[in-house]
Amino acid sequence: MRLPAEQLQNNLNQGPGPVYVVTGDEPLLVQEVCDTIRSTARANGFGDRELFEVNQHFDWHQVLNEANSLSLFADKKILELRIPSGKPGREGGKFFDEYCQNINTDNLLLIILPKLDRAATNSKWFRTLDSHGAIVQIWPVTATQMPNWINRRLQAAGIKANKQAIEVLADRVEGNLLAASQEIEKLKLLIEDGVIDVETMSTVVADSARYSVFNLVDRALSGDSEAAARTLFGLRSEGTEPSIVLWALTRELRTLVKASEQIAAGAHTDWVLKSLGVWSKHQPLIRSALKRLRPAQLVMLLRQAAGVDRAIKGLNPTSPWQELTTIILSMSGDNPIHPQNLRLGLRQ
Repeated sequence: MRLPAEQLQNNLNQGPGPVYVVTGDEPLLVQEVCDTIRSTARANGFGDRELFEVNQHFDWHQVLNEANSLSLFADKKILELRIPSGKPGREGGKFFDEYCQNINTDNLLLIILPKLDRAATNSKWFRTLDSHGAIVQIWPVTATQMPNWINRRLQAAGIKANKQAIEVLADRVEGNLLAASQEIEKLKLLIEDGVIDVETMSTVVADSARYSVFNLVDRALSGDSEAAARTLFGLRSEGTEPSIVLWALTRELRTLVKASEQIAAGAHTDWVLKSLGVWSKHQPLIRSALKRLRPAQLVMLLRQAAGVDRAIKGLNPTSPWQELTTIILSMSGDNPIHPQNLRLGLRQ
């Protein structure tokens, strides 16, 4: 069953179903949907939660064993499967088929996936989940939708803002929902009367951290490796979570990979950037990176980003900040193992 995100709460109010699949590339919205499912499940007696990170050598039998085992702490439990690749493989497909044939209502299976392509949504394993559970597909917020999205968030936070103030914030975050949410949380603390005009919004937004993730991405895309490395060091010094930096970099890398593939296939650059929703003032930076980086390099950088994600989650013994430094220098077109760059990396 395909379930729009805005109808999820109504579905849950009737009692949590046995299987939920959440798929999309907007981390904030995916997180909020999953939080809604988890909190409703807990309110309905699902007091235990087992989390599984699916990788290439994942043992699916451990999930099946957990599904069939009795919990020592609760009568019901959530089985949460995170599949960053979006590909459960043959063994995963067999698990979904077996699980759905013998669903235990004392378990709630929550599966978290990135945005899936047509081949994945047409696969047997996806159709099995679709017929036995709810598929919640998270769609990106487009540039034209962003002001309305921000306005709804502001209203929910008890803040009134005029159109010009909303546009200032929308322009500042450039489609980054997590950054927009963080700015709104900051506004809740700073705005006493709950009303904000364009001048106040401009002042508050301008007072954001000196080393922002936006500056980091822009400097890496422009090829300024030294400034990008300094910005990354500044972000770490100010206590920025590496996951936020990774999100911003991964978002740009995915755009670059898609653009490079389409351009290599013969599509015009202007059309490609427009179809991918790249903001007009951001296009020169994307063009610069596309001229500097080959498609194979971009794919490799995206794989490195997945490694950073594992490091952040404790699944990889390397330092997330050192790996982020390598990605930043590579995106800038510099050699990460150059002696000068090794010194920059050691500062991390």
